[in-house]
Amino acid sequence: MRLSGILSSFAVVVLLSSSVSAQGPKGVELADIDTSVAPCTDFFEYANGAWRKANPIPPSMVRWSRRWAAGELSKDRLHEILEQAAAKRDLPAGSPERLIGDFYAAGMDEARINALGAEPIRPWMADIDKMKSPADVQAMIRRFHDVGIGVPFTLFGTSDNHEPNNVIAHIFAAGLGLPDRDYYVKPEARFAEAREKYLAHVATLFGLTGVNAADAKTAAETVMRFETALATHSLDNVALRDPKATDHKTSFADLRKMTPAFDWAAYFSAANIGRADVNVAEPAFLAEVNRQLEKTPVAEWKTYLKWHLLRVAADALSEPFQRADFEFNQKYLGGAKEMKPRWKRSVEMTDNMLGEALGKIYTDKYFPPAAKARMQEMVKNLLWAMGDDIQSIDWMGPETKKRAMEKLSTFNPKIGYPDTWKDYSSIKIDRASYWNNIVGGARFAVADNRSEIGKPVDRGRWGMTPPTSNAYYNPSLNEIVFPAGILQAPAFSMETTDAVNYGAIGVVIGHEISHGFDDQGAQYDAQGRLKNWWTDEDLKRFQERTACVAAQFEGYFIEPGIHHNGKLVLGESIGDLAGAKIAFLAYQHSREGKGPEPTIDGFTPEQQFFIAWGQFRGDAIRPETQRLMVQSDPHPTGKYRVIGPLSNMPEFWKAFGCPDTAAMVREKEKRCSVW
Repeated sequence: MRLSGILSSFAVVVLLSSSVSAQGPKGVELADIDTSVAPCTDFFEYANGAWRKANPIPPSMVRWSRRWAAGELSKDRLHEILEQAAAKRDLPAGSPERLIGDFYAAGMDEARINALGAEPIRPWMADIDKMKSPADVQAMIRRFHDVGIGVPFTLFGTSDNHEPNNVIAHIFAAGLGLPDRDYYVKPEARFAEAREKYLAHVATLFGLTGVNAADAKTAAETVMRFETALATHSLDNVALRDPKATDHKTSFADLRKMTPAFDWAAYFSAANIGRADVNVAEPAFLAEVNRQLEKTPVAEWKTYLKWHLLRVAADALSEPFQRADFEFNQKYLGGAKEMKPRWKRSVEMTDNMLGEALGKIYTDKYFPPAAKARMQEMVKNLLWAMGDDIQSIDWMGPETKKRAMEKLSTFNPKIGYPDTWKDYSSIKIDRASYWNNIVGGARFAVADNRSEIGKPVDRGRWGMTPPTSNAYYNPSLNEIVFPAGILQAPAFSMETTDAVNYGAIGVVIGHEISHGFDDQGAQYDAQGRLKNWWTDEDLKRFQERTACVAAQFEGYFIEPGIHHNGKLVLGESIGDLAGAKIAFLAYQHSREGKGPEPTIDGFTPEQQFFIAWGQFRGDAIRPETQRLMVQSDPHPTGKYRVIGPLSNMPEFWKAFGCPDTAAMVREKEKRCSVW
């Protein structure tokens, strides 16, 4: 939802208007609204400004809103589940409840973790020290990859861009400790400062293992030099958004020719992967890895690998390591004031490692069948609305429309939780070793993924755990996925009007559907292939319209001198604009034969719809996190996810009576419309 500016008398009307019976459905959150701001002037402040003023960001958080608070409520619920499981010492070995209880209990044994210091990773460090040759380096890289430590590249199985029903190995650039390549190569003061802080951070962690200050400083410089070389040969975040830029299907034989210094035969054999075609996302990066293998002394490789072991393990080690990790990653980069409590970090790690075992208990308790049924109906209506929109737009010809409708017909919605749950019983969990449990969970996840390579895609798999408060679209599988964790207020409630639900979760659904037709998704056809299905004329018109959206967000500054990257946030911004449009259409469609919903607390159903979106996206955010987001996050900040789309929508202007001169109404020549 975005900004608006209405009649000055509107605030008075809101306060004096009657409301429906207490027995009826709930409307928007009245207490969140800042009536000192006109909706047509600044809808972000209007819809949720009062809530943000009354609810400062908690010290351990970097963003805060009713939505983020709901995500923390889910963690409270998971905490209760895990405490109960951990208290039971007589559960069958390998049972889901035993696994999550033991894993969580190990993470909560702070006394043991602190007493061990760096001991859990000493065997790894010793084995790194034993390396003498490039072959030893490669053996250690394989060992790292077995447990999900992706350095200096990462390999995992996912759909073939050209045969999406098949899973192939994809090789991606990795192995950087700073957020992205720009932090290493750009000269601006904020990046230079981050590099200095990073050097100090690396030295601190090495020092905690017993390395003297001079050697720790030298190690940090080695890491920075190594990672800068990798970063220099990496694509930036905008380039990485173009699927064609990372589409380089390569035979196994050509992969070996591309990187002759790396023993791919040994790697694939150890990973139990067949020597079939792979996709190399960034050939230039892999060429640099090859150069590092040929030219960089083994001693420098030792330092680099030790660092990434330390970086991954820090939060599972004693308190000084945890503190150092927090000071750089959460405090400096994100702006958090305090570490999250131990229980919350243990809950998050348990969900990360054993998410479907934990999610089964969570959804049984907190996601009733009625909620899933209501969501299914909403998704059905949103898909109808997208189809109606495609058929009605005037800039696309009949041939392209036909193909767009074909694609829409293949969408696969997933709601709440998977039909088949993962079996984690092969993982060995020991209450006495938190680090070993993390390694075991990571090893299982890697092996699970590798087992899919060379096989048909399993469309029953999920890319998020059920308690996750988020959603996603997968272009290769053409699926939209909504975990149970997001299906709670303020996104969704069985107690609110349809207007509120469509304005919140409905826009999220529309957003994910729209990803199938944004600048990325539009490059995939109905079968999930990276294949053009547009006529030349229609593609040109589409790109002109998307350029309008990119230009709009390029003009949104978070502070002087720092603005959104319009091309980086283009897909998400198209999704928000189209999502709001089709969710509004779907809401209207849902009321056919039922009549309009009531005005509640002075707000018409149409106003409730837009306010719900504004309240769902009403993030307060720390300045450090804002800077991080505009650099590397494809999502705009919450304020502009509200302001941006709604300022292009006649439906919004009409709902609040916004004059053409209002701040929330974009000039006619600058208005953007894609779908």
